[in-house]
Amino acid sequence: MALAAACMAGALVAGCGPMTTGGGPDAAVGRAGAEGGRSVTVLGGGDLLIHPPVWKQARADGGGEFDFRPMFDGIAPAVAGADLALCHLEVPLAGKKGPFSGWPAFKAPPQLLDGVERAGYDGCSTASNHVLDYGEKGVRRTLAAFDRAGLGAAGSARSAAEAAAPQVYRVRPDRGAPVEVAHLSSTVTFNGMERPPGKKWLANLADPEAIRAEARAAKDAGAEIVVLSMHWGTEYDHGVDDRQRELAAALTGSPDIDVILGHHAHVVQPVEKVRGTWVVYGMGNQLARHAAPVDANREGAMARVTFTETASGRWRAEGLEMLPTRVDIEPKVRLVDLATALRDPRTPRRLRDDYAEAHARITGHLTAHGAPADGAVVAPAD
Repeated sequence: MALAAACMAGALVAGCGPMTTGGGPDAAVGRAGAEGGRSVTVLGGGDLLIHPPVWKQARADGGGEFDFRPMFDGIAPAVAGADLALCHLEVPLAGKKGPFSGWPAFKAPPQLLDGVERAGYDGCSTASNHVLDYGEKGVRRTLAAFDRAGLGAAGSARSAAEAAAPQVYRVRPDRGAPVEVAHLSSTVTFNGMERPPGKKWLANLADPEAIRAEARAAKDAGAEIVVLSMHWGTEYDHGVDDRQRELAAALTGSPDIDVILGHHAHVVQPVEKVRGTWVVYGMGNQLARHAAPVDANREGAMARVTFTETASGRWRAEGLEMLPTRVDIEPKVRLVDLATALRDPRTPRRLRDDYAEAHARITGHLTAHGAPADGAVVAPAD
């Protein structure tokens, strides 16, 4: 977990992530790189899409109060084991007592962030097609909840000044100075909604030139690694669409963007190295319970990227490991780290077969573009 959440005050660049003033959770120690330099792991998770059955489960788990923490227990070891863990909150948050709502205009209980933080996440991306579901008030309320939880957020903001300071985490390696990792976030759509006049800083709409400039500004201000979260793709389609390909080509042309983590499709999409940069097109759902739950929208993956400092002082993505996940919906809504569950002899046989099939499906989607040939691995089931 990151040592602290901080923001860089750089040049005013449209689309920068919001400022987080409080410190984040306690640090985890980074790992020594293969060449003897510093090394850090960054983990990204799929969509947090909080349908009514999810928050109703949280209320049941809390005995009438919302407790999302048990849902995350199955993935918490992997999340907490990363030096920096970043989730993707797709929906606005309500006040503690609601009212709450699901599709088409989401408003989730803010207690969700207690589960996110307890699992080991340090912050989330927030730019999505639903970020403007409740306009400026919804954005402000959501970011205030992040502040209270001590979590960072990237992709939306409460002011132009806040938008101009990208979200940066200080991650402590096992030796030397902390590593500053910037997190950027943009979306290709607001579901037809518009930002208020003069307030384009409210949420980030994907513009390749603006994103590249934002990444450059973050590096100029001292960030050593830049992680970009992109809300893109075609919903419920495992394939990569033309817009994703265009953006991936444009964004990986920047030497300042070190990895791209994709969201929005609600199904797992391939991993691919584009111009030498890892692009995880879609990690599927991490936590969701659609009205029509099927295997595809219950399956997801976490991306664990190991960055290593080279002799020249630059950082490179040395390794990429994908961790398949699933949402169990019966008897309770729970997240499952599939590889871990399949290696656990206590996992019941009736679940083991389902988990093995899910792991195989997810692996097929992730590797469809030949990522293993470039060094990506999927966490093994045995």
